[in-house]
Amino acid sequence: MRKVLFIFGVLNDSDIDWMARAGSRRGIRTQEVLIHEGIPIDAIILLLQGRMGVSVSRAGEIAQIEAGDFIGEMSLVDSAPPSATVTAKVDSVALFLDKQVLLRKIAGDHAFASRFYRALAILLSDRLRATERRMAYGEQESGLGDETTRLKDELDPGVLDQVSVAGERFDRLLKLVAEVAMKGGKS
Repeated sequence: MRKVLFIFGVLNDSDIDWMARAGSRRGIRTQEVLIHEGIPIDAIILLLQGRMGVSVSRAGEIAQIEAGDFIGEMSLVDSAPPSATVTAKVDSVALFLDKQVLLRKIAGDHAFASRFYRALAILLSDRLRATERRMAYGEQESGLGDETTRLKDELDPGVLDQVSVAGERFDRLLKLVAEVAMKGGKS
């Protein structure tokens, strides 16, 4: 849920509306592989419900992704093939945003591009900091009990101010995606 705060605290309502219309909602079965390490992908994926495992060939599972997190965003930023494999741990639902459609939106809407890349930068910075903590101190990501403390200590104050708005925007996206799927037959 923490990733939702990064992404939806920076994006605005019209960005959420565009993502719901432009994306394709899809159910994912347990053990389905969404991304294969080293194989290019054609979408950036927003996990709406469920949990994914992230693994690399030499280390095994290195992380888990939950609702509100992007998958495949690193390949959008640097065009390199994925550096990890992402597999569904449970039945899940995701919104797939075609990379070419997203890149056209970014090229044509500079305000959206600024907000979108800022959200990704904050998200990737958080991941790097978490990795540094684990490597330097041997810490494991702890449960939800101390998430509020971490949020206060680590989030940019501008993002922290948007916490309640971010949660509302994610809920709105879930509803919009469901409506679009029902009208257009996407699932």
